[in-house]
Amino acid sequence: MKVLNVGGGAREHSIVEALKKSGAEIYTVMKNKNPGIADASVEHVLMDECETENVAEWAISKGVELAIIGPEGPLGEGIVDLLESKGIPCVGPSKAAAQIEIDKEYARDLMKRHNIPGYVEHRAFDNLEDIKQFLEQFGRDVVVKPIGLTGGKGVKIMGEQLQNYDDVLAYCGEILESKIGGQSRLIIEERCIGEEFTLQAFCDGKTLAPMPAVQDHKRAYEGDEGPNTGGMGSYSESDWLLPFLTEEEYKQAVDIMKQTIEAMAEEGTPYKGVLYGQFMITAEGLKLIEYNARFGDPESMNVLPTLQDDFLTICRQIVDGNLSAAISFDRKATVCKYVVPVGYGVESLVGEKIHLDEGAIRNTGAELFYASVNEEGGQIYTTSSRSLGIVGVANTLTEAESISEEALRHISGKAFMRHDIGKPESIQRKIARMEEIRGSRSA
Repeated sequence: MKVLNVGGGAREHSIVEALKKSGAEIYTVMKNKNPGIADASVEHVLMDECETENVAEWAISKGVELAIIGPEGPLGEGIVDLLESKGIPCVGPSKAAAQIEIDKEYARDLMKRHNIPGYVEHRAFDNLEDIKQFLEQFGRDVVVKPIGLTGGKGVKIMGEQLQNYDDVLAYCGEILESKIGGQSRLIIEERCIGEEFTLQAFCDGKTLAPMPAVQDHKRAYEGDEGPNTGGMGSYSESDWLLPFLTEEEYKQAVDIMKQTIEAMAEEGTPYKGVLYGQFMITAEGLKLIEYNARFGDPESMNVLPTLQDDFLTICRQIVDGNLSAAISFDRKATVCKYVVPVGYGVESLVGEKIHLDEGAIRNTGAELFYASVNEEGGQIYTTSSRSLGIVGVANTLTEAESISEEALRHISGKAFMRHDIGKPESIQRKIARMEEIRGSRSA
């Protein structure tokens, strides 16, 4: 089957490898030449994935029969609507359904309208005067979010990037004036305190098939220090849970996502594709921090290598509307560590050569996924974003972390990574934090 892959990052490389395992004939549209994706594709073309008319024209010329959309940008531009109007079914939501990520106000209002658990108190604003009045009355720490897409870097939290209400107002003014996220509008939410995790699920508009839980690490430096990033790495456990996550909390997250897709179907915007829920376990219970309308990056690299069921079959079930509610994964733990250019999170060094021994990396048993790099003359060069995803897969978290670390020894250049992801001391801090938070519920 001829399948179009849209996107050229590590997330899309993991999608392509799963498609390749299923025997798909892969055609790719991507901005930069990702060597892993290029090697796995029958043919690829370099173009802006958000130029949807050009993407559709190229896909039609190749006789593509199915499309999988990796990044959020093309979804927000309505690429699914366009491709499907031309007879190419898609694994990905329509532009209207993609608002679950593209428009943070829509996502919050949907939960409030349908009384879905996990709702976080919020207000949307388009002027500073109303924001000042709200803050005077609210009196608690807040989170400021641009309404639209910001590449995972637009959210600022009081007590972290913002120290007081003066800082909040200054950042709100910056969003409104500069239209960060694409419009002069923002959301202010109550600040939630707890431990975060990601739950991804396949959806066909009515059925939700959940995947193992994953925890991402957004901060650039070890010990969860430094600027927020698109994600420095992630881990998952063999039992689908996490060391601090109970089975009851996992089931609650699944139920919140089920109620969400039921609400969207009821409102005439059925959701199909991959739905990503970012949750936080707080003293007040489980909270939904945000939805994404596609696989997570890096979280796709934790789940797709352990997928037992045929990925292409799942994709066909999604577009045909007959998805199985139970998808099988190997009972394996995974640890993903990103290699990123020096300066990533602030100002990346672009165009720097990265040296790697692909054969030696694979001999360790690790999975290698190329991310946002350029390949020229057989050499790999950094862009402003992340470079390589290294994933250890094993029976235990300790073994998976050890594999990822061994593989990282075969990479050099002006790059860095977080070595603490998946290590026992890091995990123990999270367990202790959750014990403290749960203890405060009964205090």
